[in-house]
Amino acid sequence: MSQFKSDFLTILSERGFIHQISDPEALDAAAKAGSITGYIGFDATATSLHAGSLVQIMMLRWMQKTGHKPIALMGGGTTKIGDPSFKDESRKMLSVEQIATNLAGIKQVFTKFLTFGDGPTDARMVNNADWLDHLNYIDFLRDYGVHFTINRMLSFDSVKLRLDREQPLTFLEFNYMILQGYDFLELSRRHNCVLQMGGSDQWGNIVNGIELGRRCDQRQLFALTSPLLTTSSGAKMGKTASGAVWLNADLLSPYDYWQYWRNSEDADVTRFLKLYTEMPLAEIARLGALGGSEINEAKKILATEATAMLHGRAVAEEAAETARRTFEEGQSAAGLPSIALDLDAGTGLLAACVAAGFASSNGEARRSVQGGAIKVNDQAVADEKLVLNRALLADGVIKLSMGKKKHVLVKPA
Repeated sequence: MSQFKSDFLTILSERGFIHQISDPEALDAAAKAGSITGYIGFDATATSLHAGSLVQIMMLRWMQKTGHKPIALMGGGTTKIGDPSFKDESRKMLSVEQIATNLAGIKQVFTKFLTFGDGPTDARMVNNADWLDHLNYIDFLRDYGVHFTINRMLSFDSVKLRLDREQPLTFLEFNYMILQGYDFLELSRRHNCVLQMGGSDQWGNIVNGIELGRRCDQRQLFALTSPLLTTSSGAKMGKTASGAVWLNADLLSPYDYWQYWRNSEDADVTRFLKLYTEMPLAEIARLGALGGSEINEAKKILATEATAMLHGRAVAEEAAETARRTFEEGQSAAGLPSIALDLDAGTGLLAACVAAGFASSNGEARRSVQGGAIKVNDQAVADEKLVLNRALLADGVIKLSMGKKKHVLVKPA
């Protein structure tokens, strides 16, 4: 039973989103009294966000659904530095052009989860380059540097762990937490924003912003963090053996996205249904209590609901039907992801496996073939030197499979 009175914090608490809150009673009272504005920042380190960002996106969504105003802050400025939190090495420096391309890519996701506009609870998308790119360094240090002490900054876990591992922390990266704190102050002034949310690794950075708001504007601001999630086996959310689980359809097909959730571990089903869907808690409890092979039905519901959130209901149901036909009827379903390869000159099996995303190298693909995991047109293949060509086409495609759950249709280039 939630101890909160506001719908916003009650839902976040009941569904497992809350790790820490800076002043729970005051934030709950503010959210109960009327609409508040809160934000989460997203740096543009790739052309798409991945499934590891979904918890944060869902927090913004629940904020809006309970009558509050969410801000998705794009890190056009902070991406130029890179957040050092809990990382052993510096981020790769990106050009201004790369950052702009990445921002254009990740913006696509938010329209799937949030309603943007000019209304009182409509979401806003803001870019911190709007103010960070125009800072005068001397003036910034004079006005705000005085509020940050090296002693306190060194006490944050994100810094301590890096130094304890004897990994260098550049002055450039050290400035990141100051700029993130300044972001909060700017959003407070520009958009009446009182809440910053993020993963638990961001606690120290968010607290810096709270302190800055108190010292500069004598205003109370709030922090709310979510747990850093891993699967029950300890794997990082949003990552698989074959790479990141991207949210943009051009980087990961809706079918593969559906499969990612379908392959969830049994122990994660209830937790994932709470976090990544909007299903009622009573129904989630019923599904989570299923035992034996019945838990697979709950996983299919999880996969369909999570995919519908991102790609739409029709696409999600098509992915579910493709999976059913592929696994239950053994058909080469048209909805499977496809790749185009040169079948006139011929493409080696190992290279095809790499192109399909089954392996990251020919050596890894070779081991899969040797282990009997690779099939061509549903027939196991033992010859690693097999060449895929037009002679293998069936209904215009070649079905390439690894194990029982990974399938790609190879089409002529």
